[in-house]
Amino acid sequence: MREHPRTQLNPAFTNPLRFSLMATLAGVTEITFKDAREYLQTTDPTLSKHSSALEELGLVQVKKSFVGKRPQTRLALTKQGQRAWQEHLAALRAIAEFQ
Repeated sequence: MREHPRTQLNPAFTNPLRFSLMATLAGVTEITFKDAREYLQTTDPTLSKHSSALEELGLVQVKKSFVGKRPQTRLALTKQGQRAWQEHLAALRAIAEFQ
């Protein structure tokens, strides 16, 4: 008997907000923290906590800069994050189609 595909799921994406953030980042080159917060309908502290956790895992890049005199944070997937996201989606598809 082959291994069930759920064993291939990435545990970093089991939280619904982290899953949603990864899906959002997979669809863009990068996004401002503010736009991600609004799109995901969450709060600054919550998004900060989860984006930092994904950054520590090497999956998300958090870029801080200034636009004029205002600080701006931008989020993007790393190459490792892109690969991990694709593998996670493949595992989900395999679960849905498992026989």
